[in-house]
Formats: sequence, structure tokens, C-alpha cells
Amino acid sequence: MNFGPLPSVDVAGIPADALVLDVREDEEWAAGHVDGALHVPMSEFVARFGEVTEAVADGRRAYVMCRVGGRSAQVTQYLLQQGIDAVNVDGGMLAWDGAGRPMVGDGGAAATVL
Repeated sequence: MNFGPLPSVDVAGIPADALVLDVREDEEWAAGHVDGALHVPMSEFVARFGEVTEAVADGRRAYVMCRVGGRSAQVTQYLLQQGIDAVNVDGGMLAWDGAGRPMVGDGGAAATVL
């Protein structure tokens, strides 16, 4: 099946109040992430899918992010197949960091992208 081009957005196009869905693994998340993002690692995604459906229950768009955009593209495609409004974040956390958008690290550590 061909679903056409995957909807995507540049980091500059993500609203400040957006639902950012981070699908990176725990150690990547701990090093640095978008404050307020929902963290559901790709490796746990199907098992924790209910957390995602709760977060988008009011019709919110999910801005799906990983390190550079590969894993998040797969998750975005899955979400779209489930009827959820989702877009892939081009360039992922590397682009977010490169654009100077704010990040936080666990435990007050300086945020970095692994």
C-alpha cells in the first residue's frame, strides 16, 4: 500500500504548546529532551500505545521526534494508519538542538543530544 508522502514539519514549525512525542530510548531521553514532551520509546510503542491515544484524545496533533527522523517516521506512519493526526519532525532532536530550541536533561544535568 502506498500512503503518499509522510506529513512532516521543520522544528521551527512546531508550536510552543504542541504535543511532542519523543520515541527515542531511555538513555537518549535522559541526556536531553523537549520539556513537557511525552516519552514513549519506539521499542515499547505498541505496549504503551494507550498513553498516546490518551494524549491525543482531544484531537491534538502529535509531533513525532527521534534523534534524526528515521524512527519517528515509522511511528508517524503507524499513527496515521490508526487515524491519529501525526507529523514527523524533520531532523529530530539534532535539528531541535541546532535551532536553539529549549531542552532539559534529567536530574538538572546540561541537556545534550546522544
